[in-house]
Amino acid sequence: MSGTKLYEGKAKILFTTDDPQILRSQYKDDATAFNALKKGTIAHKGEMNCAIASRIFQYLESQGIATHFIQQISPHEMEVIAVKILPIEVVVRNIAAGSICKRLGLEQGQLLKQPLVEFFYKNDELGDPLITDAHIEMLELATPEQVTQLKQIALSINQHLQEFFKRCDLILVDFKVEMGIDHQGKLLLADEISPDTCRLWDQNIADPSDRILDKDRFRQDLGNVAEAYQEVAKRVLQA
Repeated sequence: MSGTKLYEGKAKILFTTDDPQILRSQYKDDATAFNALKKGTIAHKGEMNCAIASRIFQYLESQGIATHFIQQISPHEMEVIAVKILPIEVVVRNIAAGSICKRLGLEQGQLLKQPLVEFFYKNDELGDPLITDAHIEMLELATPEQVTQLKQIALSINQHLQEFFKRCDLILVDFKVEMGIDHQGKLLLADEISPDTCRLWDQNIADPSDRILDKDRFRQDLGNVAEAYQEVAKRVLQA
C-alpha cells in the first residue's frame, strides 16, 4: 500500500509510494548520539536537514555523483530511489576529530596529510565497529569490486564537498555516507548529507567550540544546536 511505513531509523522514516522503486523519506527532529545512548530533539531539524541534503544531493548529481535523490516534496520530505543499503558506513576524514583521536592518539584539529577512508559495520547491537576490507569480505557485506567503488566514490564526494563547503565559508572536517544498490544493481549515494553526518567548522572563527556547526554541539552539550543547523542551512541554500 502506498504510504505504508517501511522503515524507521534514528533520523528518518521511509514510506512506500505507488511506485515500488520510489520511496518517501521523512526527516525527523529527533537527535541521537553515541549509538543512541544520548537522545533528544532539535527544533526544526527535520526541515533543515531535508533542505540541506536536497541541495547537496543536487550539487553532487551535477558533479557526476549518482544519488538516490529524486526531489524534495515538502519541507521535511523527499522522494528517493529505493535501494538496498549496504551495511557499511563509509567515513572520510580530512582533519582529526572525534573517535579517531581517541583510537590513535591524534590531536583534535590535526590536519591529515591526505583524506582517510574508514569503514564501519552498520550494526547498532555491536556499536558500529571499525572494520577492514578483509572483515567486509569475511562477513560478505560487499564484494571486493564494491569496496573499491565505495572508496573511489567517497573520495570523489569528499573533493566535491570540500569545494562546495568552502564556498559556504565552512571547513569539512569529516563526514559519513551510506550507499545502496538499486533494482538495476547500480551503487548510489543514499541516506543523507547534513550537519548530522558531517563535521563542519566555521572557517572564520578560531575558537574550537564556537566554530562547531554540526551535531557535535549536541554530543558535547555546547548549546545553540538549532542555531548552528540554521546557519549551515542558510549558507548551503545560498551557495
